[in-house]
Amino acid sequence: MEVFDTYEGNVDDEAVAARAAVADPASVTVDDDQRRRSRFRATTDAGTEVGVVLARTLRAGDLLSTGDADGPLLRVALEPIEALVVDLADADGDLTTAVALGHAAGNRHWDMAVRDEQVLFPATESDERMAATVEPHLPAGATLDRESVSPGLFDDGSGHGPDGQVHDHGHDGHAHDHGHSHDHQHGTTHAHEHHSGDDANGEGR
Repeated sequence: MEVFDTYEGNVDDEAVAARAAVADPASVTVDDDQRRRSRFRATTDAGTEVGVVLARTLRAGDLLSTGDADGPLLRVALEPIEALVVDLADADGDLTTAVALGHAAGNRHWDMAVRDEQVLFPATESDERMAATVEPHLPAGATLDRESVSPGLFDDGSGHGPDGQVHDHGHDGHAHDHGHSHDHQHGTTHAHEHHSGDDANGEGR
């Protein structure tokens, strides 16, 4: 089993994208829990088992290697997640409304992202429970919907450590691999949650 433990960059960078185009790397799709782990096993889209050992939160388009200049490369894709979408495009309201909505979400320890005139929350609870939390704070004209989005939408780009590395489960960028386009993200807030899981050799961290 190949173990990928070196971060080569992201295909958002032209040089990295050019390298990936020439190398034709294997692709692996990881879920939101896996991408935050420092060690895990996964299966590539072609069915090959690989290990990943990397102290950073993965983003869509990340290119990983085994550390060998002539070795294989692995390109990361992210499995989409469900999100509750609050659409404020036709809503009445002011800053007070936005603060109240953010406060309600913070009390529930939800991540939150703002995209144009929409506020999105990862669907970590039932639709009914999440709706019951936000609806009392919604202005007239606001609507609720559910959408599949990249978990990278809720990343804040802060890096959380030197060279973008993370020591727990911080977030370090944006991702646009699956679901809908999110080119106009304006901000995110986070309530961090700790995960544990199997490492690349099948052992807990």
